[in-house]
Order: sequence, then structure tokens, then C-alpha cells
Amino acid sequence: MRPIHLQIAGLQSYREAQEIDFTALTEAGVFGIFGPTGSGKSTILDAITLALFGKVERASGGTQAIMNQAESVLSVSYTFELGSASGAMRYRVDRQFKRSGDVSIQGSLSRLIHYKDGETLVLADKAGEVNQQVQDILGLSMADFTRAVVLPQGKFAEFLTLTGKDRRAMLQRLFHLEPYGDRLSAKTSARYKATDAAIQTLQAEQQGLGDASAEALAGADARLREARDAARALRERLAACERRAAELRAVRELQRELAALAAREAALAAQAP
Repeated sequence: MRPIHLQIAGLQSYREAQEIDFTALTEAGVFGIFGPTGSGKSTILDAITLALFGKVERASGGTQAIMNQAESVLSVSYTFELGSASGAMRYRVDRQFKRSGDVSIQGSLSRLIHYKDGETLVLADKAGEVNQQVQDILGLSMADFTRAVVLPQGKFAEFLTLTGKDRRAMLQRLFHLEPYGDRLSAKTSARYKATDAAIQTLQAEQQGLGDASAEALAGADARLREARDAARALRERLAACERRAAELRAVRELQRELAALAAREAALAAQAP
């Protein structure tokens, strides 16, 4: 982000409207803000943060007691540029606040403007929409901006000591890695769900098959041998029974033939002289 122009009025020590043209300052590449304590050096950075995100990081609640005590209206206007593959993109954020209490203020104007092809386009005109649009354009949340771009007094140590999840999240946003992380997370989640479903299917099949341990297989093999021996013995008994049945059928046929012959013999004997 390259600052272009800043206008402040009613913010802390800046009671009257003040303008800063950064184009002359940034020509050398590096510039400094110097002055005695309380002269408003940090307020310049506060004004940039307030314009971009609608809050001042070091103020209680983000906006408490930031308005000059002698004023009832606070306004900031910040113009900046962002580099892109198609060239520099210029934006301006305007915000205005009115006093609503001794130390509290209420936003009365929020507007994000994009300068494109000689035209002035209003991208958002509500506080929440402006905040979201600015965050999307910069790729940084207010926490990231105050940690990596504008470090408030006493916060440099916090920036150095960020660890774990907070550091990873900030670096992802700083280098625009969220899309890659989101896609990787989605693929990992899908792969995890598919693998988990496959495991559950295998577990269900295993439960249906029963115990497949070595001991269970040995027991099943022993029972199979016993069943085979029992089946062989039953087959032998069946064969013996079938042979006995055949013998009895033969005897029964012989008995029938003998009875028939006896009846014929008796009939012949009755007919004899």
C-alpha cells in the first residue's frame, strides 16, 4: 500500500483540518515523522487506521476519547494506491463521526471510492460494507494491519512474539495464501471423510464376518474337521441302512411269492380227484 493523501480534522490533537501530501514524501522512497512528545506523530497513523477500519487500535473500544475535546465532528479522508498486475489501483476512504457523549462518538459517514479510468466509483457507503471491502482489498484484517504495517506504541514486542496459529493465520493473509490453504483444507477434509467412510464399511464387514483372529481360525478348522468326521460316519451308517433296507425288500418279495405259490397249491389240491 502506497499512501497518497491524508486529511484529518477533529482527531485528538488535530483540531483544525490538516492535510498531508505523501507523494512528495515518498519520492525519496523513505521518509520519517519527527516531533516532540504529544505533537501528533502517532495520531497520523491512528488517522490512517481509523480511515481504513473505522477504529483506532490503541483507543478503548476502538473509538473512545479519540475526538478533540473542543470539537463535535471528526473526519478523516485517506487516499492510497495498491500495485497489481494491471497497474496501480487508487482508492479513497472517507469517514466522519459525531460526538454522542463525553468520550463516545458515532459514525455519520463511511464511503469507499475507487478511481478507475478517470471515473470515481463508490464501492460502498455503509460502515460495515466499507470495512469488509477495505479488508478484501488490502487482504489484511485490522489486527494484521496493526501487527505488520502500522505498529502502535508498545505493540512491537507482540508482533515479534506471535506464535502458532496466530502467526500462521497472519502470514496466510499477508501473502494471500488463504485460497491455497482453503483448497488444501477442503481436499484434506474430503479425503478424511472418504477414508473414514471406508474404515466404517470395513469394520461393518468385519463384524458381519465375525472374529478372524488366528485362535478363531484354528477353532473353526478344528470344528470343520469334526464336522467332516461326523458326516463321514453318518454317510457310512446311511449306506448300511440302505443295504439292510434292500435285503428286507428282497425278503418281502420272496414272502409274497411263497404265499402266492401256497395259495395256488391249495387251489390245485381242491380240484384233485
